[in-house]
Amino acid sequence: MRLEWLGRVMVLAMAFCAAPAWAAFDLPELMSLLARQKSGEARFTEQRFVHGLEGPLDASGTLSFDAPDKLVRRTLSPRIETMSVDGNTLTLSRGNRNRTLALDSMPELLGLVEAMRGTLSGDGATLQRYFKSTVTGAAGKWTLDLTPNDSRLAAQVRSMRITGRNSEVLGLEMEFVGGDRSVMHISPNTPNTLNAPPSAVPAGAPGRATP
Repeated sequence: MRLEWLGRVMVLAMAFCAAPAWAAFDLPELMSLLARQKSGEARFTEQRFVHGLEGPLDASGTLSFDAPDKLVRRTLSPRIETMSVDGNTLTLSRGNRNRTLALDSMPELLGLVEAMRGTLSGDGATLQRYFKSTVTGAAGKWTLDLTPNDSRLAAQVRSMRITGRNSEVLGLEMEFVGGDRSVMHISPNTPNTLNAPPSAVPAGAPGRATP
């Protein structure tokens, strides 16, 4: 009788311990939410904290995303500049000057862009190709922490933190090797629009022309 009672207690204990795992909000669930939005536009403000400078460098502008692989960041302040990623092509525009580069010629930047495109399109396989990912929170308020797997990317970027609610991306923080940091706040243009950080690379990131 005592053994039977003990067995029941153990079963209940195992069920209790397993319940949080079943209820946890995880990467597949987050990717499923993000994949619902195929395009979107947003406004952004960004602060870059650069080692050796007393105050942050401020920037603001607009962002857009069209699944699966088109990202555009248009900086309006402190000066007008556009960075567009379409497939394997990166285009930087400032005034009358345009520069076009192949992403696969810059492995560290390619990893960063692909990771962001993977996040925005809900492609967890692409995301995990370049980063170790940890999801915390719930659908209404989630955090995605990314640590580079690729050694070339890890030599430039220490970590990324993406925050949001449901299918909206609301923030992007990046810490670079050497102590520099970028914090971006993102505001969707309409209530249910995915405000993807389309440049995927805040100003000052490796491989990006700094305004």
